[in-house]
Amino acid sequence: MKFKYLTILSLVALLNTASMGTAFGQQSPNYNANAIAINQVAAKVLSKQVGNFQAAEHPTQGKVRIITHRGKHYLEFDRSFKTAQGPDLFVILHRDRTLPISGLKEKDYVSVARLRRVQGRQRYELPQNINLADFKSVAIWCRKFNATFGFASLNI
Repeated sequence: MKFKYLTILSLVALLNTASMGTAFGQQSPNYNANAIAINQVAAKVLSKQVGNFQAAEHPTQGKVRIITHRGKHYLEFDRSFKTAQGPDLFVILHRDRTLPISGLKEKDYVSVARLRRVQGRQRYELPQNINLADFKSVAIWCRKFNATFGFASLNI
């Protein structure tokens, strides 16, 4: 019984020490929240490159913006991003401000990445070889059925 009490007391002391170090700006080896906060501050939002998702085939909501960080461009969805579950979902850039519900033509878009999650904050690196000025919207697209779940127009 004494051993369990000492073990618990030691764990509480260890956790308290770790949290105190974090509170005073010292970072434990496995704690990267400070690094994330610094990266977010260092990222530059490109002016007017923010859009609001709207529904096409399925309800889709939230904001998307294009940011630059360390010389690379990223699409960043905010915490309020949400779309429906579906098979084979991708994040794409499209040449037009509005998209048809189905029947996208390959020449009109570029695939950025497979959609990681159907809700919440997420970031996607944009290919270096594309000219952002050629694209006017971001979309969540189902490759299997060639269906647009939702899209956001960008003021590029």
